[in-house]
Amino acid sequence: MEPTTATGLFPTALLGDIAVPAGIDGFLGTRASFGMDVVLVGLLATLPILAWSIYLVARRRDYASHRRLQLLIAAALLAAIVVFEVDIRLISDWKLRAAPSPFWPAGVLTALGIHLVFAVSTPVLWTWVVWEAWRRFPTPPQPNAHSSRHRFMARLAAGDLVLTAITGTVFYWLAFVAR
Repeated sequence: MEPTTATGLFPTALLGDIAVPAGIDGFLGTRASFGMDVVLVGLLATLPILAWSIYLVARRRDYASHRRLQLLIAAALLAAIVVFEVDIRLISDWKLRAAPSPFWPAGVLTALGIHLVFAVSTPVLWTWVVWEAWRRFPTPPQPNAHSSRHRFMARLAAGDLVLTAITGTVFYWLAFVAR
């Protein structure tokens, strides 16, 4: 079941006499789809923004910049989720693209299962932290009675985002890079 390119843009796999669309090729030179590449790059790009935001609030006490950067990260996570869901549900067949991997199916699906633990909990935690901060911190933002709870929940959310990026990268490599 080797993928073939029908138009150069939409590769297909031939299953008997039926051509199954596999989506739009990615831009990182792997077997991944365009949507998968966008999500991987976007997720990894949020990590330095996260680190800078934490630095600003922890060392410089720049709460306003921290708030803006956290809202940017939240918007980036939302965009990544939308791109990912549209790609895997409407455009691409990620399993067709992952099938040539020497780790298919056991290694790829195990990595996916581990990744999903973090990928599902991250937007939930992030939404909670942003919502609580939006409701409980004044404008302009400054420390208050909610600060200790916010710090605890934000550390959980940040750790979860880092683990989502790490496990997502491992899944991506196993599914779309390994030969």
